Amino acid sequence: MIILSVVIFFGLLLVGLDVGFSMILAALIGMVLRSGAGIDPVMAPMTLVSSVDSVALITVPMFVLAGEIMNRGGVTQRLISWSAAMVGHLRGSLSQVALITNLIMAGISGSAVADATATGAILIPEMRKEGYKPGYSAAVIAAGAMLGPILPPSIPMIMYAVMANLSVLRLFLAGVVPALLLCAGYMVICGIIARRRNYMAREHATWRERARATRTSIWALAMPILILGGIRSGLITDTEAAGMICLYALAIGLFVYEDLKVGELGSVFFEAGRTSAVILFLLAAAGPFAWLLSESHVATMISQAILGISSDHFTVLLVVNLLLFAVGMILEPLPALVMFVPTLLPIQAQLGIDPVHFAAVVIVNLMIGMLHPPVGLLVFVTSAIGRVQIWSVAVEILPFLGWSIAVLVLISAFPGLVIWLPNMLM
Repeated sequence: MIILSVVIFFGLLLVGLDVGFSMILAALIGMVLRSGAGIDPVMAPMTLVSSVDSVALITVPMFVLAGEIMNRGGVTQRLISWSAAMVGHLRGSLSQVALITNLIMAGISGSAVADATATGAILIPEMRKEGYKPGYSAAVIAAGAMLGPILPPSIPMIMYAVMANLSVLRLFLAGVVPALLLCAGYMVICGIIARRRNYMAREHATWRERARATRTSIWALAMPILILGGIRSGLITDTEAAGMICLYALAIGLFVYEDLKVGELGSVFFEAGRTSAVILFLLAAAGPFAWLLSESHVATMISQAILGISSDHFTVLLVVNLLLFAVGMILEPLPALVMFVPTLLPIQAQLGIDPVHFAAVVIVNLMIGMLHPPVGLLVFVTSAIGRVQIWSVAVEILPFLGWSIAVLVLISAFPGLVIWLPNMLM
């Protein structure tokens, strides 16, 4: 009967029903059809509530709100100016600026779509004015925005920590080195492409200009340090850090940069609430479906099948990566995360793989799914922002996708790249 529920789920997706409603309806049908086997459909609403009944999830809407306030409060434009002062002299300057801006933005919002929207709306038109191919401009923004959910504060990492009962801070720290590796590789790719296509560099900024840009942007640049430093020092908890950052972002937008007006707060809170509702609804909707999978022992069967291939850690991680890569072609990252993590956790536990390492591999893999078709969420977003044909963005994204897969292989084969920083600082 579980096979029928899975078929119903994908069938509902194909006809255009929302992912969350598809999961709930498929799970409910599975429960009703198996009611004679001792499964009461009342488990559907019970698991809906229990899936989001966690104190740790309070941080999700708070970080979303902080990111929305920062995006609307003039932070993006100042970060672009700071990035231009720092790397604008490199070949293909605007593409390098886009990557550095997204790297910093990743430490503010934790949302790939929010970062792509904020930076793409400004930089894609500017890149096109300077002769960059439209598809390439959108692809650079998409690649840079993919860093958002990997660097702290990361909403997928918070969700994974809740499901796997892990330290949020350890997961945050685990994403730092992979994100830096990804960004460094992207910058090299942009330099090579700029040289081949003769994309010019801007004038080298003086140290005085760099200092001025840093002074202007220091409030935004300090935000990731405040989050990690506050939690690491033990002065504040994860939840308190999220609340503090909201107040900090509000103060910057209203009183420092003064780009955020009191009259705009209603729309800011509305957008943050809507985004948070989508995320938490997905997590809640996965509850009944995950419960039905557990009741049907699907996780056990998948675990046994994968472990039956090999007991070698790297081989198992390779199989898991191939599975998740295929999943990323069908599902967006958050639904895939909440659906498949409970199934994969027994594999990690049985082989004794470091849970933080395993989490980082899973999250990076699913985030890569935003760069490749047919779902390719960031490809769709940036093509819409830049009014570019999707296929042209998909072609230009290939070098970035290739390096992303290379980094995934590296962190899978060398756990130290992931767990070194959490072990050193924790």
